[in-house]
Amino acid sequence: MPTPFKDGEVDVAAIRSNVRKWIAAGLGGVVTVGTNGEAALLDDDEADRVIEAARQEVPPDRVLLAGTGHESTRATIAAARRAAAAGADAVLVKTPSVYRAHVTVTGLVSHYTAVADASPVPVLLYNFPGSTGVNLAPDTVARLAAHPNIVGMKETSTDGAQFADLSAAVPEGFTVLCGAAPGVFAALCAGARGAIIAVSALLPSVCLDLLSHVRAGRYDEARALQRRITPLGRAVTTMYGIPGLKTALDLSGYCGGEPRPPLAPLSGDAVEQIRTLLDATR
Repeated sequence: MPTPFKDGEVDVAAIRSNVRKWIAAGLGGVVTVGTNGEAALLDDDEADRVIEAARQEVPPDRVLLAGTGHESTRATIAAARRAAAAGADAVLVKTPSVYRAHVTVTGLVSHYTAVADASPVPVLLYNFPGSTGVNLAPDTVARLAAHPNIVGMKETSTDGAQFADLSAAVPEGFTVLCGAAPGVFAALCAGARGAIIAVSALLPSVCLDLLSHVRAGRYDEARALQRRITPLGRAVTTMYGIPGLKTALDLSGYCGGEPRPPLAPLSGDAVEQIRTLLDATR
């Protein structure tokens, strides 16, 4: 979920409006203050307000996740506790990355174990090596999955083999979720149980249909939907990032708004390219 701003401040009304629409569309939940939520650009009190606003619209039978990854273990624990107090059902914790050259596997295991020990709500690992330069290998994930309060992970790889390896390494109750739109079909076929992807904020029904087709063994139909979402998914992530995603939301009847500086709004040509991609999905 992107974080909409109005006059430079968190727009609570826009958050609630967006979340109502996503829940009505049937999505299983919402991720607040994650990478696409401009978490790195939010103050702590702003992050808390975003979670609280979303909680008002996410019913008990859906899941409200909150991104709480920070560079220090201490700050990550504090963020997890605040997120739980604000209403999050679970927290999504990205790997620390600033000192990645000197954070060993042992250090990562210690970090996540301490967070899981202290968090009042379940913890999901967040593996995003394309952004952080840190990779949680399947054997490391398997060690962490043994913790009773570490219940799943978001894996951003588009490599089906990575998901197969992860699914084979973790216990049955551990939930692996795909975090990259171009890889959803392959991930679901290889053991992922769902996805956390930006394009689902724009095409929730299409994404839900893709999931349903895979679960029912209708692979041709699922592949067709994968081809449909991939160009737009790439445009609102790797190509144009958060400004692209917010533009696409505005063009789709949601509240996107401008990104927070230093991120900048898109040029007119880029806006038209996203409009064309959206039109192609309808």
